[in-house]
Amino acid sequence: MRSDEPQWTPPPKDPEKPVQLRRILALFRPYRARLALVGLLVGASSLVSVASPFLLREILDVAIPGRRTGLLTLLALGMIATAVTTSVFGVLQTLLSTTVGQRVMHDLRTGVYAKLQRMPLAFFTRTRTGEVQSRIANDIGGMQATVTSTATSLVSNLTSVIATVCAMLALDWRLTVVSLLLLPLFVWISRRVGNERKKITTQRQKQMAAMSAMVTESLSVSGILLGRTMGRADSLTQGFADESERLVGLEVRANMAGRWRMATIGIVMAAMPALIYWAAGLVLQFGGPVFSLGTLVAFVSLQQGLLRPTVSLLTTGVQMQTSLALFQRIFEYLDLPVAITEPAEPVRLPAPRGEIRFENVRFCYDPEAAPTLDGIDLTVPAGGSLAVVGPTGSGKSTLSYLVPRLYDVTGGRVTLDGTDVRELDFDTLARSVGVVSQETYLFHASVADNLRFAKPDATDEEIARAARAAQIHDHIAALPDGYDTLVGERGYRFSGGEKQRLAIARTILRDPPVLVLDEATSALDTRTEHAVQQAIDELSAGRTTLTIAHRLSTVRDADQIVVLDGGRIAERGTHDELLAAEGRYAALVRRDAHLTTADDQAMAP
Repeated sequence: MRSDEPQWTPPPKDPEKPVQLRRILALFRPYRARLALVGLLVGASSLVSVASPFLLREILDVAIPGRRTGLLTLLALGMIATAVTTSVFGVLQTLLSTTVGQRVMHDLRTGVYAKLQRMPLAFFTRTRTGEVQSRIANDIGGMQATVTSTATSLVSNLTSVIATVCAMLALDWRLTVVSLLLLPLFVWISRRVGNERKKITTQRQKQMAAMSAMVTESLSVSGILLGRTMGRADSLTQGFADESERLVGLEVRANMAGRWRMATIGIVMAAMPALIYWAAGLVLQFGGPVFSLGTLVAFVSLQQGLLRPTVSLLTTGVQMQTSLALFQRIFEYLDLPVAITEPAEPVRLPAPRGEIRFENVRFCYDPEAAPTLDGIDLTVPAGGSLAVVGPTGSGKSTLSYLVPRLYDVTGGRVTLDGTDVRELDFDTLARSVGVVSQETYLFHASVADNLRFAKPDATDEEIARAARAAQIHDHIAALPDGYDTLVGERGYRFSGGEKQRLAIARTILRDPPVLVLDEATSALDTRTEHAVQQAIDELSAGRTTLTIAHRLSTVRDADQIVVLDGGRIAERGTHDELLAAEGRYAALVRRDAHLTTADDQAMAP
């Protein structure tokens, strides 16, 4: 990693729960109509469910003692109808709430992914790949229960509690007071457990992100090659085991945090019927009103119906506390500042010619450090070529990043056909500038799919034509599956030169008027470089070309060559002019010639 990379600092966390709850509720706003229907179903289900104990009371107090078979049949059928109605309402409620929850999950996933697509390069150079994947997969996946069922359970259980308490009061207010005495204890225990589980969840997700990053890095093709060739496979395995051991501890703590709470609640649920019978007996002993058997049984039934949603309600509170930690981690990504944005009224160039200008350009990765580029004034006419050379760290690659707006200038401006690139719409910029870099990225897909990434509607003939121009068609055609051949993870079924030619074919297919070649052949041996250079020459024909060169043999024919040193232009001119000047460029040419000779000797049989 370069020392001049920008210092990426995430925004401060905002752990305040009210803010998080408002944001969570806002996620459901587009689905208000469906949620309203869910609310109606929940309310109807709760009202219907409390009817059963009253029907039971009538069975025990009236129908059975009075031997009224017809009434008994009607009451029994009523209890069955109540159960059926409640179940049907529950199925519909689950269908609607799950649909809404999954849509919210979809919105979150796509929102985070879209936000990451707009983040600057500095973010990705400072963030581990596994961390990003963990936010999208683990954190959003961990919230699934909350957004699909927990929110509905909250409303359902709350409605059930209210309806049941009203029914209990209708039977006997004194027994109702006795039943509610233990609720404050439930609330206190649940709050303690909820806060503890929220803290543990945050730690657990961070640990899962660390493990995900380790898996992504060490089990990639590059990671496997490095680990085995360096003899570090056992060390990597031990490192993963240590991370997994830490996760085990957190998982145990998370599960045990609520276990003693559930044990207490279980004891209370078992003791409550006995407590009610005891309270009813005391009322009778002290001359209170006589309770019928049906009333007592109905009350105990309602009491059990109260405890179940109450326990579920408190459990839901614990789950929501846990999910708040996950929501907070997702909101951190959604709140990341986007440094490079499209203007409110962007300029669209229907047919860009390709003239590039750097006007007094200044760029700093770190505002407190010396500028990486300073006072850069350059013009590349449409169809012309500019080569930028210089020692490592002189700002060559940085200069190339400014044309496609991978970074924005700190001072001055970069223009395309006289328009500041910061004023262009993203589509114009993407259509106008093609980039072929040293690090070629290929998807784990077929050759054709990788090429069509540049032009999704490209025909097979267009793909083959681009591959021929890139000097790679014959190799692809010789493969058993031709253009349907999978390239493998990061293109590992192809050599470095073949991958570069695939990247060139992909750029040819897009047909941009401006081409940026960022040390496209620097990682190749001399023989492979010559083959790739032929493809580059085909690609560059008729296009404005900005070449960032490590090997100077690739820039001799450029219309203009610029030597950067310390972020400033040290020399400029043609190849012959700069050689005659006997300056920095001439010294670089001599050094390059020496290295090339050594490379050729090493490659000789």
